[in-house]
Amino acid sequence: MKKTIFENMPDMDKARKRVDSIKTIYYDYKPSKELIDRFSGKYAYIHTHGCQANVRDEETMMGLLESIGMIKTDDPSKADVAIINTCAVRENAEDKVFGEIGEFKNLKAKNKNLVLMLCGCMVEQKHIIEQTLERYPHVDVFFGTHNIQDLLKLLDEYITKKSRYVDVSSFEGNIIEKMPVTRIDNYKAFVNITYGCDKFCTYCIVPYTRGKERSRDINDILDECKILVDEGFKEITLLGQNVDSYGKDLKNGVTFAQLLEEVAKLGIPRLRFLTSYPSDFKDDVIDVMAKYPNIMKYLHLPIQSGSDDVLRRMGRRYTSEEYLNLVSRIRAKIPNIALSTDIIVGFPNETYEDVKKTIEVSLKADYTSAYTFIYSPRKGTPAARLVDNVPYEEKSKRFRELVSALEVNFEKHSKEMVGNVYEVLVDGESKKNKELLSGYTETNKLVHFKGDSSLVGQIVKVKITESHLHFLVGELINE
Repeated sequence: MKKTIFENMPDMDKARKRVDSIKTIYYDYKPSKELIDRFSGKYAYIHTHGCQANVRDEETMMGLLESIGMIKTDDPSKADVAIINTCAVRENAEDKVFGEIGEFKNLKAKNKNLVLMLCGCMVEQKHIIEQTLERYPHVDVFFGTHNIQDLLKLLDEYITKKSRYVDVSSFEGNIIEKMPVTRIDNYKAFVNITYGCDKFCTYCIVPYTRGKERSRDINDILDECKILVDEGFKEITLLGQNVDSYGKDLKNGVTFAQLLEEVAKLGIPRLRFLTSYPSDFKDDVIDVMAKYPNIMKYLHLPIQSGSDDVLRRMGRRYTSEEYLNLVSRIRAKIPNIALSTDIIVGFPNETYEDVKKTIEVSLKADYTSAYTFIYSPRKGTPAARLVDNVPYEEKSKRFRELVSALEVNFEKHSKEMVGNVYEVLVDGESKKNKELLSGYTETNKLVHFKGDSSLVGQIVKVKITESHLHFLVGELINE
């Protein structure tokens, strides 16, 4: 068995700290001739689990690999470098990753030169690395969310020293600019505006895996967005664990509302942002959303629970009443807004009354969609230390009750769209029916309709003819 070189190992205590100043570093790594000779013309495969931030990381990693001449492939059996980009938000996400690692054992047996790398939020946890090192000797390199810029260096170290390599830095993080990028989509792009999170909700691992809340310079963001507009992109989504906190750490007076307005002025046809934190969402953002027609009238606003007791134990910094007041202010200025949310059921010691309050608040908020989960303890977080007196079977029952209640509103909103015409940005063929095209409305509703493949990447008008719980069917309006 190969020996293992430990450059850095994750440390939850270090990951909690919020004391250092943030640096902006401009990427300038020069790969060695040996690295280019080894991998130029070879195939690179990346499979990403989890959120949009991970998808954006994949684009950077593929950009780095293509900079040394590698070719992207969606077939893991062809890969000479394979990267599994992981998520740690829930236990089932980790289970999927372990299953995928196991599948690579046979591929490694067939291709002795295959380099298998594991990165992302999962490897920011020490016990995960220790477990993987022991159970899966065919994983060659481990690197964390703060080490993406070191990808080529790590590959170089691996082929030079012929040892397994672990480099997972736990610190507050920096901002790395000017790294190469290979966009996954030719028409829709993610643009990071902040990294990390300082909220430390008691159930959440993200502040430990992604580091301190830190904002990019507005000029760097606008430069990236201008390039996307010039290249013909139709939609930009501004990304951050908490976009509403943008600019607080810069201390230069720039706010998220100001940034949002400046990006909207660039003329991108569609502008979105993810994710908002209720107590940080300000009225000036509502005003900017209402002012600019190219800012989509859709907002993802996680509530997590409608019970104030549960919210307090979760470490969320608002009450259900404050949340609903915010929703009222938003709807007053943007009556056609579509709201989605995140809800956790089964937080330790949550009562049935708490779940009923969540249902009540959710129905008042009137969501068009929601991401609902049964609580999954994350090792190292405060909530994971709580003794829970509610059996999983009871949590599952409450979860089903919540989902059933929410779906009444989802169906109502979908049925209201039938007979109306909406603009849809065409993504491509429907995943379930190759004879149909698919795309999303301004309010983030999935629509399937018949049309020619030449429409992919275009914004077209579609009349809705059928409503379903999670998608719509329509017909193209020819103009």
